[in-house]
Amino acid sequence: MTIRIGIAGIAGRMGRLLAEEVPAAGAILAGGTCRSGAAPAGAPVLADMQALCAASDVVIDFTHAATARAHAEAAAASGTPYVLGSSGLSLEEEAAVAEAAKRIPIVYAANFAPGVNLFLAIAERMAAALPPAQYDAEIVEMHHRQKVDAPSGTAVALGRAVAAGRGTTLEEAGRESGRDGHCGARGTGTIGFAALRGGQVVGEHTLLFAAASEHISLTHRSFDRRVYATGAVRAALWVKGRAAGLYGMRDVLGM
Repeated sequence: MTIRIGIAGIAGRMGRLLAEEVPAAGAILAGGTCRSGAAPAGAPVLADMQALCAASDVVIDFTHAATARAHAEAAAASGTPYVLGSSGLSLEEEAAVAEAAKRIPIVYAANFAPGVNLFLAIAERMAAALPPAQYDAEIVEMHHRQKVDAPSGTAVALGRAVAAGRGTTLEEAGRESGRDGHCGARGTGTIGFAALRGGQVVGEHTLLFAAASEHISLTHRSFDRRVYATGAVRAALWVKGRAAGLYGMRDVLGM
C-alpha cells in the first residue's frame, strides 16, 4: 500500500525539497500547509494542520519550534504518525512532543542526515573513553546567516551525546557559550558551544576534545540540505505502522 505523506510548511525551503523527495521515494504527496508563499505546482494546499493530518498517513514538519507543540498535539488527536525536524525546541516543547508520542509514533531528530547520526554515535563513544577532567569538550557550528536559533539543534544533540557518554546530562554537565570579556576560567567537565553565522553555509559541526597533551576533532559538513529531506522521507516511510512512542533517526537507521 502506497503511503500518503503530508508536509507542514510546503512552501518553505525544506518543504519544497520534501515535495520533490516524497514522489521520488514512491510515496504519494498528500499536500501541505502554507503560511506564506506559493506551494509547488500541483501540490494540494490544506487549510491547517488538522486537515493535513486527516489527508495523510504521515506528516513531516520542518516549520518552526513555536509550532511544534500544536502540530504534535494535532497529529496525536488525529492518530497520524509524525516526523518532526524543527530545531530550537525548548525543554517544555520537547516534553509536549514526548507527551504526544504516548498516543502516536513520532520520529524527532535534530538532524536527518545519516552521516550526522553516525557522528552522534561516535561522539558518545569518544566521550565515554576520554575523562572529562582531562579532556575539555567544545562544539563549534556554522550555518547560513538566516538561521534564527543558536546553537543549532545538531550542536545541542552533540552536546547531549557527549554528556551521555560521560554518564550525565547536558543540563547537569553545564553548557558554556557566548564567552565574552572576563568570563572566568573554563569549568571542568562542562561542554562548550560556539555558533558562527554567515553566508549560505548549509551546516558544519566540529566536536573537539582538548587535553594538555593532545587534541582530537571530528567534523561533519553538509553541502546540500536535500540530504535532510531524503532522510526525513525515509523516516516517514519507516514510522508508518509503528507503535506509539518517541523515536530518533538512529532507530530509523537501525543503529
